[in-house]
Amino acid sequence: MEVCHCRYCKKIFRSTIRRTCCNECREKDDKFFEKIIAYLDMYPNSNAIQIAEGLEVDVTEIVRFIDEGRLTVVKGDFLKTDKGEE
Repeated sequence: MEVCHCRYCKKIFRSTIRRTCCNECREKDDKFFEKIIAYLDMYPNSNAIQIAEGLEVDVTEIVRFIDEGRLTVVKGDFLKTDKGEE
């Protein structure tokens, strides 16, 4: 059994696998993940930095889903977009 710490409510709980949120906060985590998927549907091939900027979250939030295996990394070119140009 793993001793885990919920990233949302800070509760300590036990789980058979290492998890970042408790059962009660899992819905919040899933809704956040759905926002990431919706962003990727609109902007395919975005990298973690672009997703984080687009959703106005810290890039570590995106990397966490990669570490958990919920998002995968594919090789591609980084295209910098300048929102100030017209």
